[in-house]
Amino acid sequence: MFESIKKKFTAEGNESAGSTGKPDINREKSAELYAKAKTFFPGGVNSPVRAFKSVYGTPLFIKRGDGCHLWDADDNQFVDFCCSWGPLILGHNNAKVREKVIEVMQNGMSFGAPTALENELAELIIKNNKFIEKIRFVSSGTEAVMSAIRLARGYTKRDKILKFEGCYHGHTDSLLVKAGSGLVTFGETSSAGVPKSFADETIVVALNDREAVQKAFEEFKDQIAAIIIEPVPANNGLILQEKEYLQYLREICTQNGTLLIFDEVISGFRIGFEGAAGYYQIKPDILTYGKIIGGGLPVGAYGASAEIMSNVSPDGGVYQAGTLSGNPVAMAAGIAQLSELLRMGFYRDLNNKTEEFTEAIQRFATARNYKFKVFTIGSIFWFAFTDKEAIRNADDIDASSMEKFKKLHRELLNRGVYLGPSGYEVGFISSAHTKIDLEKAKRAIFDSLEVVFREK
Repeated sequence: MFESIKKKFTAEGNESAGSTGKPDINREKSAELYAKAKTFFPGGVNSPVRAFKSVYGTPLFIKRGDGCHLWDADDNQFVDFCCSWGPLILGHNNAKVREKVIEVMQNGMSFGAPTALENELAELIIKNNKFIEKIRFVSSGTEAVMSAIRLARGYTKRDKILKFEGCYHGHTDSLLVKAGSGLVTFGETSSAGVPKSFADETIVVALNDREAVQKAFEEFKDQIAAIIIEPVPANNGLILQEKEYLQYLREICTQNGTLLIFDEVISGFRIGFEGAAGYYQIKPDILTYGKIIGGGLPVGAYGASAEIMSNVSPDGGVYQAGTLSGNPVAMAAGIAQLSELLRMGFYRDLNNKTEEFTEAIQRFATARNYKFKVFTIGSIFWFAFTDKEAIRNADDIDASSMEKFKKLHRELLNRGVYLGPSGYEVGFISSAHTKIDLEKAKRAIFDSLEVVFREK
């Protein structure tokens, strides 16, 4: 059975190869592993986007990462711009992170009890981030957001949450909703298994629409506990917002006794040590962070003022707990990684490197009149097949353009460049990407764009 499924997926990959592109890389072992995985896991994966449903061919099974490179089960080597979806800002298998983890693991890997490492990482974060006074470690970004929502409701004694179409906040039930018609709607569930009553507590509006936000506060006066937003929306393309709009959200929240939550699971520690809050100099009431604070290991956190955090158990009535919260191995990796981020000039060098890389690609595309834009902030970038100078909300993204990304993704893999397997996903550059690596990737991108725009 495995052999027949393997042949099917290998054939699909070969059939998809463009006549003007490079031959498809060998995926035989990945195809075999995927065939076997499909007997164990729904869709053969443990997270949906990994199934490569939006791109060509068989999912690649990765066996090793080092620096900015990945190697798959078939020994294909790639320059990696996924970076485990962002947290590997120092690249794969960073020596300082690895050595710190090994040192701590000698003493045990989980205790379910406090360790000094939690204090050390918390102090490192709080001393260098003026937007939070107390923090609570959890095990994932989804858990951080879930806890932040509960805290906002407990603090305000209100139930409704306002979120934005195009912002993803993990798979928490009340946030797996989408917008309906009109300026303001109750959310409709976007996942089976989410009760309508949960979705009814979530108001969904379009990004960059002040009128919709104002109307929501008028319709649900004194009912909205929090506005939650990715200040750098990066889960549905890179939908960059203007500072004035984020400042407007800050002001309307203050006027209505509503908390402002910045979901910085992606942007936190990525575009600067203080994340988007520091970049825009806007103070949210609650912040959430993800795996970057654990060097890529499973971890998350939420933080706020001492007053708001005093509502969290055991100090207050908002209950939240976790056996692996503050896990010593994750704390050790976080200490090593964040210490590197605090080095003088770290973000300047990383962001300059990203700017040079993305500007070169944009110049290439513009010179050839390709309908293609590179959007970027800090060390995050996104390739969009559009001629729009700015994309401010989800409706600005042309869904049909994803067919071009599908072709681009195939061509890049065949040239040794790995991007996340969806045109809605962003890319990341790490400090491990050298000039040589980026030059190689640029050439691969240039060649791939030529194939994409040459194909009919």
